[in-house]
This record gives sequence, structure tokens and C-alpha cells, in this order.
Amino acid sequence: MSTIKANDIQNASGGIPTVKSQQLIPTVWVNFNGTGTVAIRDSENVSSITDSATGRYYVNFATNMANTDYATLLTNNDQHYGGITYLNSTTGNATTSRIFVRSKGNGNSGQDDDYDAATYNVLVMGGQA
Repeated sequence: MSTIKANDIQNASGGIPTVKSQQLIPTVWVNFNGTGTVAIRDSENVSSITDSATGRYYVNFATNMANTDYATLLTNNDQHYGGITYLNSTTGNATTSRIFVRSKGNGNSGQDDDYDAATYNVLVMGGQA
């Protein structure tokens, strides 16, 4: 068996390299600050973050996804009154150009409230357009 060592691998026709017809690296990932001035800390295939309201953000893709059947994962570093954070792909509103992130808590008054977490991490796996 041979060993291939390389610093960079690029698909000749563009997009994510494949091994045995499988895309083995995340298509999109981002770590961003959700409080104060929203800012990307580090990312791949993310053009920008749009802060649309408290606890509501759009992660805008630099290269569109091939379809809306991509897989997503989201984490944040905050627990807010038993709240949840979710992505639009889990609510059926995914688009090929961006994904919606929302943090929603159960406020002290018993009312639902949106909140900003200090750090969000979003991962997307799927084919690019």
C-alpha cells in the first residue's frame, strides 16, 4: 500500500474533494460571536453573518449548496432559562444560500424570549452547487 502526503487537495472541477464518492469535510462551518457586535471568529465557505434581531442570525454561504437536503449541527455555549437553539433546516425552511439560527429561551416571566449567546458553532455537510 502507498501513502500519499499533501498539504492541499483540490477537486479539479471545483467544490469539495471526494474520496470514494463521499465528501469527507464540512461544506460550511463557522464559529461566531453572538453578543455585542456580531463577528465571525473563524469559518469556511461563509461570506457573512447577518444579525436580524436578538437571538436571530443568518449564516450566509459563500458558495450555495446543491439542494436543501444538507445535514446541520449547531452548538452554543449558553444555557438560558432552559432555552433551545435551532437551525432553520430542522424547521423545514432551509435555503441553498443561507441558514437561519435562533436562540429561544423560557424567560423568568414564563414568556418565551429570544437571547444572544456568546458563541455559536454551525456545521453543514452536503454538496455544493
